[in-house]
Amino acid sequence: MMKHHFSSIAEHHKALGLSAPEHPLISVAHISSTGPDSIIACSDHENLTISTDFYAISLKEIIAGEVVYGRTKYDCRNGTMIFTAPGQEISTQGVKVKSEGRFIMFHQDYIRGHAIQQQIRNYQFFNYAIHEALHLSPKEEAQIVRLFDAIETEYHNNQDEFTKELILDLMTTMLRYSNRYYHRQFLMRKDSQHSIYERFQSQLNMLFDHHSESNEGIPTIDEIASGLNVTPRYLSDALKAETGKTAKDWIHLSLIDKAKDLLLASDMTVAEVAYHLGFEYPNYFARLFKSKVGKTPTQYRNNTH
Repeated sequence: MMKHHFSSIAEHHKALGLSAPEHPLISVAHISSTGPDSIIACSDHENLTISTDFYAISLKEIIAGEVVYGRTKYDCRNGTMIFTAPGQEISTQGVKVKSEGRFIMFHQDYIRGHAIQQQIRNYQFFNYAIHEALHLSPKEEAQIVRLFDAIETEYHNNQDEFTKELILDLMTTMLRYSNRYYHRQFLMRKDSQHSIYERFQSQLNMLFDHHSESNEGIPTIDEIASGLNVTPRYLSDALKAETGKTAKDWIHLSLIDKAKDLLLASDMTVAEVAYHLGFEYPNYFARLFKSKVGKTPTQYRNNTH
């Protein structure tokens, strides 16, 4: 598979056949064709892996082919938003997309010192895998298109001291809407298939059994996410939207529940319970138990019998 890394936005523009960006640290573009049903076939990009040194937000419609992240195929649907971070790899295989698409590419230095920098860290969807892209409803897509167009209009105006702040404010609004739409997607997927919580608990219980037999310690969020074929951040965000608790919260609650069973149904010492559950240090287990239950493991055992 051919790999290509773009260190600058200008380099990426050249590869796409676009004119040079108006600013070295940010680019806003709208690619469209004369025919409404025209399709671009990325025949020259067969088996290509792309990465960049900058962020990108894109809105496009994939018609055919595969976009792959790791071992997972892209979930192709209409009105797809993709958020990519510096260093993230995207693989394409015979991809065809509608010839109309919008994108924003920006370097970390462009947003440095602005509130949007922390916002990107908080929302985390720039670090989701590609198959965890945002699939918009028609109304949601229309809202995002309006924001893309407003940003593009400002970008192509004669730039002055207000330009950057206005662009970043509009991008901030776009990310807020995207966060809202991701929460809608989490909840819709909960209703349309096995909830992420059910899948999470099934995977967690399986790992608990396996780790208990092999003395491999407490299951990690990374292990659970890998078994569910999602990224750890997507898993925690989806669980938070569905249940109000993160993956870490649910792992701790499951540990406490298993600890209660062992404390009441066995003659194990508190230290033995801790080791059996995968804790390396019994004192940490005791502190976690008390923080969740309000009693030490010994107090819980003595007061419950």
